[in-house]
Amino acid sequence: MTDAARDDDDSPWKEALERYFPDFLALLFPRIHTAIDWSKGHEFLDKELQQVVRDAESGRRHADKLAKVYTHEGAETWVLVHVEVQGDAEAGFAERMYVYNYRIFDKYRTDIVSLAVLADAAARFRPSAYARERWGCALDFRFPTCKLLDLHARWAELEADPNPFALVVMAHLKAQESKDGATRKAWKMRLVRLLYQRGYSREDILELFRVLDWMLQLPDGLEQEFKRELIAFEEQANMPYITSIERLGRQEGRQEGKANMLLSLLAVKFGPLGEAERQRVLDADAQTLLQWSTRLLSARTCEEVFGAGPRPDSEH
Repeated sequence: MTDAARDDDDSPWKEALERYFPDFLALLFPRIHTAIDWSKGHEFLDKELQQVVRDAESGRRHADKLAKVYTHEGAETWVLVHVEVQGDAEAGFAERMYVYNYRIFDKYRTDIVSLAVLADAAARFRPSAYARERWGCALDFRFPTCKLLDLHARWAELEADPNPFALVVMAHLKAQESKDGATRKAWKMRLVRLLYQRGYSREDILELFRVLDWMLQLPDGLEQEFKRELIAFEEQANMPYITSIERLGRQEGRQEGKANMLLSLLAVKFGPLGEAERQRVLDADAQTLLQWSTRLLSARTCEEVFGAGPRPDSEH
């Protein structure tokens, strides 16, 4: 899969919105966040959204999300979020915002608040309203927007903000801005350091790293350099969360994939492996691969990864 294709994929935005929805609103739409009674929870309505908009024309975007929330007065309100990521302005975007809004209202008869996150690179693309008028019959639909390009001016504030969604926004901006691989790698490492320094839970660190790793794609050679720097940093910080096989294993479900991932990590940490060691990994069962992957986090030598038992050069 090419970098361009992966940059267009909606997975990191959808995952980030689902996991950090209150944080997303607190960062980008603080007035709306304050108006919601979060003690009553919130619920995503993906099926309802798909039933209503499946026939609508749509441009390239990272995510549409529909969530049910409650006001402090106890009223049920649905929040419709559009994340627009296309590089060029889409002439029909404001109309699509209106169409989605009225279709959902027409079907469910509840308040719908439509929000647009403009994550594209076109500085002049700033739709915020859709209007029509004929012979005194008029429509004026307006919706709040956030243009992510504008947040470059708040970079220092984003870096200092403990809100986890600030890291998502920073990763997106640097992926959009940094086409040079070395520059992108440097920013990726800087953001990962911030990820560790903010005191997030292990689960949050792994989830946010997945988003950063997806958004800030690197060429193979620079990716290997990044992994070496990451391993060194994790060892220094004594927080071996990210380089475990747990993250890479989600990209390869088969046992062969897990073995190849472990071989890759061993080579990054200890250098090229001997043929006997490579074969030992390839022949191992799933449980053994899991044990070795866990040991890799703290091992100082390749032998410590394999633990007790015959060394590769003494087998057979």
